[in-house]
Order: sequence, then structure tokens, then C-alpha cells
Amino acid sequence: MTTDKPRNLSYKDAGVDIAAGDALVERIKPLAASTARPGCLGSLGGFGGLFELAARAYDEPVLVSGTDGVGTKLKLAIEMGRHDTIGIDLVAMCVNDIIVCGAEPLFFLDYYATGRLDPVRGEAVVSGIAEGCRQAGAALIGGETAEMPGVYAGQDYDLAGFSVGVVEKRRIIDGARIEPGDAIVGLASSGVHSNGFSLVRRILEDSGQALDTVVDDGATLGEALLAPTRIYVRAVRAVIGATDVRGIAHITGGGLPGNVVRVLGDDRCAHIERSSWPRSRLFDWLQSAGGVADDEMLRTFNCGIGLVLVLPQADVDTALSTLAAEGQDAWHIGRIASGERGVRVSA
Repeated sequence: MTTDKPRNLSYKDAGVDIAAGDALVERIKPLAASTARPGCLGSLGGFGGLFELAARAYDEPVLVSGTDGVGTKLKLAIEMGRHDTIGIDLVAMCVNDIIVCGAEPLFFLDYYATGRLDPVRGEAVVSGIAEGCRQAGAALIGGETAEMPGVYAGQDYDLAGFSVGVVEKRRIIDGARIEPGDAIVGLASSGVHSNGFSLVRRILEDSGQALDTVVDDGATLGEALLAPTRIYVRAVRAVIGATDVRGIAHITGGGLPGNVVRVLGDDRCAHIERSSWPRSRLFDWLQSAGGVADDEMLRTFNCGIGLVLVLPQADVDTALSTLAAEGQDAWHIGRIASGERGVRVSA
């Protein structure tokens, strides 16, 4: 065994490039600045992000927090070399969870971990995060970049997001006021969003289908799968201001059956008609290529509905016209009835 000790080792020799991290921070400062909103204090580079809640006009403010990632959709983004939209997915998965209780997203933080930091790729990732924040009206006030050689191999990286919003206590939407006869309105998704990609990747592997195959309205399979998760904040807040929204469900893992049930009381049942909205060719391809059963499709994918609103039947037309004015496709897809708590999806 040698007793010679290495000399002049640096952190960079161990795989961590501090200069690259500093370069990335400088690259993303303008991106973060582009998301500024009332309440923001300071800028990137400090130890913590600052936001002044007193700047908001609330009588009884309740803070609402959410955290999420984008799952194995990252693997597809890496394979395709497309890093500028996955950040939109990251923001969407967090702020869409916040909006379900009626909250307004205030700010967002991200965690970006990789084996070797590439400032150009990192900037592309954060550019998507900034775009998502602008769509949601949330400020990007901080984050963390971790370079961890030995944990992440090659070009792999991981993302996590954290968002905080606020809602007036008396205006919290929790499903408690949902009544039999209420209508269910479904908002169109932009595609698969960010759930079910382990199954998507298995279908791709088994089918051998090329990602450049055209599958939907001129988009390639890869483009359709990588389409960023839709951010519903502005559209939903507009409907909340125009109607009596009593329940909201973000359709993520578990699909319609696994998420709509989360806003129902013990004696409320949701009846959803599958034929009430169009399903894109992308979902048809996934089901056909994977030999996926109908029930499995419904509990794995959103199947074209990314978010659900529950409101009085009398408010349906107003809700649909409000959503249309916001550029959001939506359909009256079902109703609430008395009965054992659950979700029934019929043809």
C-alpha cells in the first residue's frame, strides 16, 4: 500500500466545478428578474428568497404550499436534447396543485441536481422554469443547483419544485359544499402532462416506434410526448371570479378516478361520461401500441382532461364561456350524485 498522498487536489478534481455554478447563477439572474411581481424583495444570490406578504390585500391570508417533480419525463427530455420546456412542467405540477383550493401562487423555488454542471443546459432548464412562473404569475425567488458526481451519471439530472400561494380563509375551495346535481367541467390537457411516463417509456421500448413519427396534428411522437404540462392558474382564477366553484381536482397520477374522488364527501359520487370530450390521437396510439386496457388508461393517464371543476349546473355556461375567453378548451363532462363516495366513468 502506497503512503504517498496526492497533492494540490481541488474540488474540481473531485467533479464539482464552482466556477460553472457561479456562471449559471449569472446566466439565470435575468430569467428570474423577468418573473418579478409585487411582494418580491431582493434578487438571486442570497441565502434565502424574500417575499413580502404584507404587500397583498388579504383579511385572513392562508398560505398554501406545494412541491413536486416531473418524474421520468426527464429521461425523454434528455434523450431528445430538449431542456427548455421541462421547467414549465415543473412549475405546472406545483402551481396546479395550489390552485385547486383557490389559492393564488406567489413564488416558486427550484432544485436542479446533476452529475456535471453544464451552464448552457442549466440555463435552458431555468428558462423553462421562468416561463412557467410567468404563465402562473409566480415569482422565481430562489433555488439550488447541486453538482453531485457519482450520484447522477452522464447527462442525467433531476428537478424538484416548490411553490407557495395564498388564499383568503373564507374562500378556500375544499369540496365541502359540493351537492348532488352539481356539474363537472373538464379542462383540456396539453397531452400526457407529467404522469405515467414509466409506462410511456415501456410502450416506446416495446413498440420500437421512432420518436420522429408523426402522430398528432403534424407533431412527432417525441414532440407530442414532451409537450409541457398546461398551467391552469389564470383560467381557473377567472372562473372562480365568475362562478361558484365548489371543488377542483388536478388530474395527475391516478387519472380521473384517483383524483376527482379526493374532493368528494363520503356520500357524494361523481358520474363522468367518457364520450363527452375528444381524446387526442396520442392517447389512442399509447393505448393501441401498449395494449393498455381502458381502466388502466383512465387510472394512469389524464386521457385529455387535465383539471376538473365542480360547480352548480346553473354556472356551466358561464364557466365554459369564461374558459373560452382565456383560450382554454373545456367540456361539461359529468355530474355529482348521492351515493357511495367514488368516481364512475361510463362510455
